[in-house]
Amino acid sequence: MLVAERYEKIVGLVNERGSIRVTELSELCQVTEETIRRDLDRLEQAGRLRRSHGGAVSVKDLPQQQPEIPYAEREITHAEEKKRIAQEAVKLIRPKDRILLDASSTAWYMASYLPDFPLTVLTNSIKVATELSSKERIEVISTGGLLAQRSLSFVGPLAERSLDLYHVDKVFLSCKGVHLDRGISESNELQARIKQKMIGMADEVVLLADASKFGVQAFTHVADISEINRIITDQRLPQDTRLQLADRTSISVLTV
Repeated sequence: MLVAERYEKIVGLVNERGSIRVTELSELCQVTEETIRRDLDRLEQAGRLRRSHGGAVSVKDLPQQQPEIPYAEREITHAEEKKRIAQEAVKLIRPKDRILLDASSTAWYMASYLPDFPLTVLTNSIKVATELSSKERIEVISTGGLLAQRSLSFVGPLAERSLDLYHVDKVFLSCKGVHLDRGISESNELQARIKQKMIGMADEVVLLADASKFGVQAFTHVADISEINRIITDQRLPQDTRLQLADRTSISVLTV
């Protein structure tokens, strides 16, 4: 198979399935995974697909990349549900844990509910770090990096590289969309990339997602649903979605 033919086959498979992993493309195209990764890099540069954690996703029929919703707006959207989710998430934390909190408004609510006990918290959120600054027994580590002003978060290569230095027991993060087939997604690539890093550095991945996030596919793929260990959501989640999650995954789903 010529290189150009392989490119067309890869793009065709990605568009047909929505997303596909490097390992599968390697088998279907009968080339090494290293070759597939190079192919995906070139195809992404050409705008024909989007790289994802462990594979690629289609850009066909995707909405244009959207700017982040300002933090002040996210803070009040589904606030009561987010607070209940945050309170339940805090119950999973034990003294001396090492945890990572993302820059979501739900993670900020978590920070406000955290008791002042021995704990190490790594975060890319200015709001989370500020909230925890008054709790003397909690050690706070900030990633630094490029400041995303709308979300008051640190993103970009420096923030991503800083995460390479650490390993945590649990990561608590939110997202823009949760889709059973397309996985977890974000509104822009910088946020997606840093969340991909977060998922890869934790023993347990806890997704904090109110029911409005389900069935939504945002612009940039973050992770497959199988990479999540636990989901905390609210009681508005439709029963059929709960049943599909139970049938198709081993994820622990808690509604509050």
